[in-house]
Amino acid sequence: MSSAALPAPVTAGRVLADLLPGSRARDVALVATGALGMAVMAQVAVPVPGSPVPITGQTLGLVVVAAALGPVRAVAVMGAYIAAALVGLPFYSEASGGFEAVVGATGGYVVGFVPAAYLVGLAARHGADRRVLRALPLFVAGQLVVFAVGVPWLALTTGMGATQAVAAGFTPFLLGGAVKALLAAGLLPGVWALVRALGRGREDA
Repeated sequence: MSSAALPAPVTAGRVLADLLPGSRARDVALVATGALGMAVMAQVAVPVPGSPVPITGQTLGLVVVAAALGPVRAVAVMGAYIAAALVGLPFYSEASGGFEAVVGATGGYVVGFVPAAYLVGLAARHGADRRVLRALPLFVAGQLVVFAVGVPWLALTTGMGATQAVAAGFTPFLLGGAVKALLAAGLLPGVWALVRALGRGREDA
């Protein structure tokens, strides 16, 4: 059955969050839950020898949140996440927070979450998260946006040269980034497959 024959909630132009009932209250709850989820994923942290940047679950959380919520809500999540850390809540890795955490060596990566969330969410609204072969490059690209902001920020805040910043803030994360993209590219299309199956079940009932 083609997607055009499916019920309205799963037609093009929607993300997973749009399938939930409600509007403003729903969106507020989703943004708050997304920010808390990012804080939890930040605590999944593995130090990288010679680098101030740990490997965390944040970029996995980023691409999942962005694809599930869409561009506007996802950007709101990242803004709320940064604001919560800025006022001192322990939302960053190793339960850190405060002004120094936000503007310090790793702060650029989190700032990079904002454009990455928008781009991944926008692509998801156009259906790019519904098939593995489209979702995988999307989620890789989303993480690359984060590094495009984070690595220069790392160089500026630490005085590293470009080569040092890439070695400390990009290269060690390539394998983990690929694994996270694979996980997300399995999860999101899997949820959409379930939605389609439920939609067919309702039509056949």
